[in-house]
This record gives sequence, C-alpha cells and structure tokens, in this order.
Amino acid sequence: MERIFLEGERLYLRGLELTDANGGYINWFDDATVCQYNGHHMFPKSKENLISYIQFAQNTSDSLILAIVEKGSQKHIGNISIQSIDYIARTGEFAIIIGEKEVWGKGYSKEAAALIINHAFQVLNLRRIYCGTSERNTPMQKLALAMGFKEEGRRRKTLFKNGEYLDIIEYGLLKEEWRS
Repeated sequence: MERIFLEGERLYLRGLELTDANGGYINWFDDATVCQYNGHHMFPKSKENLISYIQFAQNTSDSLILAIVEKGSQKHIGNISIQSIDYIARTGEFAIIIGEKEVWGKGYSKEAAALIINHAFQVLNLRRIYCGTSERNTPMQKLALAMGFKEEGRRRKTLFKNGEYLDIIEYGLLKEEWRS
C-alpha cells in the first residue's frame, strides 16, 4: 500500500522512496524539454546521483521534498518542495517539476501546489513562501500567480540557458494572502 502524506482529488504527495530511482524519474533531468526553464540538464544524472538526492530528501529537516503521484495510475509524475526552510524568519522556497510530459496541462501543478503551500502555512507555520523562475517559464509564472504569489522583483541575467542569459522573476506569498 502506498504511503500518502498529503492527498488531493486526483493526486497525492508522498516522501521520495529509493524505488523511485527505478522509474521514469531518472530521465526527467536528462530531458531538455522537461528542463528547458530550470538549472538542470547541465550534466547527465546517474542512478547514484538520484539515490543520493532521495536519501538527502528523506533525512533533511530544512526542506520538505515530496513525490507527486497520480492516483489513477499510481505513477510518480513529478516532485514538489518547500526548500531552504528558515525556522527563524519562517520562510521557505517553493519548487515544482512535472517530469512526465503526458500529464502537462492537466492542472496537476495547481493541485499539488495548493496541498504543499497549505501544509507549509498551516502545519510548518511558515509566514512567507517565495519562488523564482526564468522569464521564459510562462507555465510557472501562471502557477505562481494562480496560487496568489505576488511578483516582487527580477534578478537580471542570472540564469544561463541555451546560450543566453535570462532574468529570474521573483515571487512571494504571505500567509495572510493565502486562501486555503
């Protein structure tokens, strides 16, 4: 039986497991399309890299890193996290990747984001969540705005991707702005 940490209508979030290294997960970071807007796809990933990351995710208290699993297929379709948790300032960085391209555009990012953001505010007692994304990453920009994040600024020419320097757009969401 699958371990469920947070449950939505069509998906659930659970901790990463070593068996995840045997599925499609290993291919996400070697796929130029999946990684077109993030800092991955610079060096090939090995199964050992992935296992090391999964072990880190299982043992850290500074990041909540979860697998996104589609209920119907029980397929691990992506990861979502609140990273760099600062328990004094009560902040954390939101990140998400949907690695399985066949589920893109089906609203899974919004459902998963709502689950983890609500958990971050209501259980982890964070007061601010932030994220940044490439100026070219329209899907992530739309997700941030749909979740209630406000654009806070821009880090100019910060990401080098596909032969050019791109801006990172910064977003922030305060607990009192969140509608759970």
